Amino acid sequence: MALFNMKAPVEYGEQQEAFEHFLSDFKTSPQETITTALGNITINEDDLSDDYDFMDEDDEGGQQRRQQRAQKEPVHKYKLMLQELANRKINEVVIELDDIHTFEEDLGLQLKLVESVEKNTKHYVEILSRAIDKLMPQPTQGLAFKDDVLDVLMANRTQRNADLVEGAERTGDPTMLNEQYPAQLTRRYTLVFKPRTAMSGEPLKALSVRQVRGDHLGHLITIRGIATRVSDVKPIVQVSAYTCDRCGCEIFQPVSDKQYGPLTLCPSKDCKENQAKGQLYPSSRASKFLPFQEVKIQELAEQVPIGQIPRTLTVHCFGTLVRQVKPGDTVDISGIFLPTPYTGFQAMRAGLLTDTYLEAHDVVQHKKAYEDMQIDPLMERKMAKFMQSGHQYEMLAKSIAPEIFGHLDVKKALLLLLVGGVTKEVGDGMRIRGDINICLMGDPGVAKSQLLKYISKVAPRGVYTSGRGSSGVGLTAAVMRDPVTDEMVLEGGALVLADNGICCIDEFDKMDDNDRTAIHEVMEQQTISISKAGISTSLNARTSILAAANPLYGRYNTRLTAVENINLPAALLSRFDVMFLLLDTPTRETDAQLAKHVAYVHMHNKHPELDTANGMVFSPAEVRAYVAKARTFRPVLPQSVADYMVKTYVRLRNQHKRNEKKAQNFGHTTPRTLLGIVRLAQALARLRFSNTVVQEDVDEALRLIEASKESLAMDDGNRSGRRGLNASSKIFNLVKGLADSGACRAEDAGEEEEEEENENEFGVELSLRKVKERVIAKGFTENQWLTALEEYTDLNIWQTTGNGSRLVFIVADDREGSLEL
Repeated sequence: MALFNMKAPVEYGEQQEAFEHFLSDFKTSPQETITTALGNITINEDDLSDDYDFMDEDDEGGQQRRQQRAQKEPVHKYKLMLQELANRKINEVVIELDDIHTFEEDLGLQLKLVESVEKNTKHYVEILSRAIDKLMPQPTQGLAFKDDVLDVLMANRTQRNADLVEGAERTGDPTMLNEQYPAQLTRRYTLVFKPRTAMSGEPLKALSVRQVRGDHLGHLITIRGIATRVSDVKPIVQVSAYTCDRCGCEIFQPVSDKQYGPLTLCPSKDCKENQAKGQLYPSSRASKFLPFQEVKIQELAEQVPIGQIPRTLTVHCFGTLVRQVKPGDTVDISGIFLPTPYTGFQAMRAGLLTDTYLEAHDVVQHKKAYEDMQIDPLMERKMAKFMQSGHQYEMLAKSIAPEIFGHLDVKKALLLLLVGGVTKEVGDGMRIRGDINICLMGDPGVAKSQLLKYISKVAPRGVYTSGRGSSGVGLTAAVMRDPVTDEMVLEGGALVLADNGICCIDEFDKMDDNDRTAIHEVMEQQTISISKAGISTSLNARTSILAAANPLYGRYNTRLTAVENINLPAALLSRFDVMFLLLDTPTRETDAQLAKHVAYVHMHNKHPELDTANGMVFSPAEVRAYVAKARTFRPVLPQSVADYMVKTYVRLRNQHKRNEKKAQNFGHTTPRTLLGIVRLAQALARLRFSNTVVQEDVDEALRLIEASKESLAMDDGNRSGRRGLNASSKIFNLVKGLADSGACRAEDAGEEEEEEENENEFGVELSLRKVKERVIAKGFTENQWLTALEEYTDLNIWQTTGNGSRLVFIVADDREGSLEL
């Protein structure tokens, strides 16, 4: 009984002709690209009219506008792409399924090209490759001696194939076509499909690893996940070439599976007729290899059901798609879902089981690195508008975790952590880090972990880890056996994954001391030195450390000193630029506001309206875009600011010396403190989109370092029975603290040559305007400030000079004594 003949569901010949028609005739208008870039703003013909504009008087601007008007004509997108391919300028052909869908709808074709590609992608890669080979134009640039050897080989192979086709037509002998080079050898490109962005008007959602089923086999699907492991890039053979030692023939063997049996006997016509059985020798020069990389992606935490563990999927990247994913990246990978049998020893154990993998075609990064970020014009205009207001620092700080009540100074410090200072490399190769390290030490329930989680999500490369669940090896690097090549390789830990990003370490105090010492080198030299298992190397870890810790006994013990409560080694503490101490002290007003805030968030599922302009809060994507723009600036210190900073540092050291005598020491003031002030000041200058640091930046950096100890000072005040202090005394203590720290200095104080002698005679000189701003920022009214100013002027504690622009302390002979009440 004869078997039934089943007709193919599609006509591949017709579809190939349709694809050739698409590649040669499809046009796209640049106006579509402009509309998309401007956030779906439609541009009318009136807006692009040719009327006279006074801006056209600018030669360069007018020329650019004329070019833009000339670009309004539609362009042959894929025809131009093929010409660039022929000229060897590109080596990847991206076919967008949206374009095929548009083309099919415009012409009213009923071939179902897009559905066919999506359901049988592997086969259509070959069909479209044939169409490209057929339409490939002649190169407009000839071969020169500077070109790659591969260019010459490709040109010779293409020419020989063309000669064979011409000879077969002339002689009428079709067997001559069997001697052609395999198609893979004459293609110098990787063909990939970009999936549709929407179907039936609704955007397509990416699948999780768990949602991939058997009916997706062979289909083009998009999977969202986090890359957990990325192998090295290795060459994988696509066409294996051999040379016969008897007849001299070149034999080519296309390879499509994981394993293949190399040919040993020559199958050429000469060897068969002469029964010579010529031996074949591999020829790597004539073979074709593709770059290959294996990526493991894992489900995101929010995709995992209750009580389940995350699933993983292997992704194979070929050609131009290698090196696009790094461990820790959240990505959408589109590709063909395919089965593959187990090979080698695994096949004996697996039996009939089959593994699956995804052959990547398109990779979309969710959080791009700052330098790769494209800021659209709509965002540029929005940023320029808020730059003019001058309140961008406050607004951006309030936009960080707006659901968390208060902690404005902490949020400002975290904003500066995202922006960072300028990393410098001195001429002799020494590197001075620009990344800012911050430690949040505080009582339970002050939202430390939530702030860490938010920062790890906002940063393009943010790694969140917990102290108890992290070993020293897990933070730095571990030696593992690579499952692909079976070699000993280094597996990067959390600090390596956070390279050029932020590493958030929670429960920092719970870590073992041995594991904590692994962080010391990272926090200053920003490298990790490894010497284990025969591997001796140095890994880059250019990361900012954001740590959260509890005091020694869980809560801050008021009977112990600050150093005893913190319980971290001095070598580690000095590496943090800012050390925030957040104490949970009960106060009626603050507790009521906090409770209202929490209740509002739970009732309305959003944060209350903030006291910013128009209640404006930046989204995480907007904060990321602003930070990306700010990081393009490289601020420098002018001489006047440098002198001011030197004198400030000397004052800080003097204050530290006095505090040590009174046993009120909070932390050590070291040269690293000065570097920390420089980094914070540079970050503040970057936020202003400026390349110069000004004195206000240094003052704000000092204020932040001061504010980090504010809760401790409040608590000390409460313990020492200062609850009855009136407003004037509190203002005096605040101003005295500013004088001791060197903040709020007068503008031209650094320009006076005899300043040190003046200081000994008259006392510390401050800018009255800056002091007033600080006092009012602390919640005091202007009347309270004027009362305190007059009261302490009458007591001869200070005086106003320079027509009321300066405040000078009158000091006694004992410079080491304290004026504090």
